[in-house]
Amino acid sequence: MPAAAANQWETRAPQLGDADIPPLPTVPFAAARPMEVVRAVYVFAAKHPEVLSHVPCFCGCENRGHKHNDDCFVTERDAKGRPTKWEPHGIG
Repeated sequence: MPAAAANQWETRAPQLGDADIPPLPTVPFAAARPMEVVRAVYVFAAKHPEVLSHVPCFCGCENRGHKHNDDCFVTERDAKGRPTKWEPHGIG
């Protein structure tokens, strides 16, 4: 996804319904919290990049190119802001 398209979601929320949220990624490690909590966080991240784009991450993922906390959950969005690829490390 071009950088300019990704940046538009740093300042506004996409209009997403629950049906716009794809299934969470499958990971080979245990979730850090109960899955209903993990799912709620991913749904929040999907619907509110304008919030998480202002929250720094302190887990070291900036070494992987992450700029802010939204990058810890959503890797790619389509033109309407729907997540098309999740970042799986947010689960653990």
